Amino acid sequence: MASDTQNRASRRPKGRQIGYARVSTDEQATQPQEMELRAAGCDAIVEEHGSGASRARPALSRLLREIGAGDTLVVVRLDRLARSVSHLLEVIEYLAAKGAHFRSLRDPIDTTTPQGMFSLQVLGAVAQLERTLISERTKAGIRAAKAKGKLPGNPGVRERRPEALAKMTAAQKASYGARIQTTINQWLPTVRRMRPNHTWDDIARVLKQRGLDWTPERLRRAVKWLVGEHMADPALLRKSPPRLPEDRLMTLVAGMHVSNPELTLRELGSQLERLHERTPRGGSKWSPSSVKNLIDRARRSGLIGDEGTNTPSEG
Repeated sequence: MASDTQNRASRRPKGRQIGYARVSTDEQATQPQEMELRAAGCDAIVEEHGSGASRARPALSRLLREIGAGDTLVVVRLDRLARSVSHLLEVIEYLAAKGAHFRSLRDPIDTTTPQGMFSLQVLGAVAQLERTLISERTKAGIRAAKAKGKLPGNPGVRERRPEALAKMTAAQKASYGARIQTTINQWLPTVRRMRPNHTWDDIARVLKQRGLDWTPERLRRAVKWLVGEHMADPALLRKSPPRLPEDRLMTLVAGMHVSNPELTLRELGSQLERLHERTPRGGSKWSPSSVKNLIDRARRSGLIGDEGTNTPSEG
């Protein structure tokens, strides 16, 4: 038994062990969880006070944004992280995409071991079965209600009762916040770099080139929600200053370059053509020299900082 424990420890990733301790109210203490997490070898512990039913948890969102490849998120029990299998699988899938791992001390879930991955696959199958059963029960209930001459749905919502409408609104907000947080690392860094000096239209175009389908209004709404939850700087919502057409092109090219420094001048020009952007002289074809002039201007004006000091090659 001792040798088996030692073997499991030796197979554990070399990254950080980051503990997450959550309690539902401010009156409760996270100390018991912290002691257990430290005993398990956690290098750092993130505390959170908030209901498990809510996915709007700033501390957890920040932890997921900052966790790195090889790191492991550790909890004492699964219910400290999620109250539903679907939410748990979303978090683990997000960690896997970043090359990070997950471990629950009191449950057989440890994505660094074959046994833990098997347990995770079982959970996934249970979640799929649960979704199928819920769907079948819902359809059966609707058919039965129609057969009795009843309208499907929540009577309180149909009758516009304030308490029912308030519950529906709260549920919609929670669902929206959960969807926002699952993709936040894909687009928020670009928004932070470009706002408020760039318009929402420019940022949406940059994100579209990276395969992210955002409209300016949806993007602004998502950032507004994050600001309301104290997860983003209110300065991101400031009005963009008016810019001359060439200034707008400069900021657009700067954002594209910083988002993907590996693109060559010719590739940047091709992206601008796909966006139907005209050159400063009104042409439809972009030359590498025109792109380079805009990047040089952006560097002199401070739009391109340390993360984008290398000038792209012509390609």
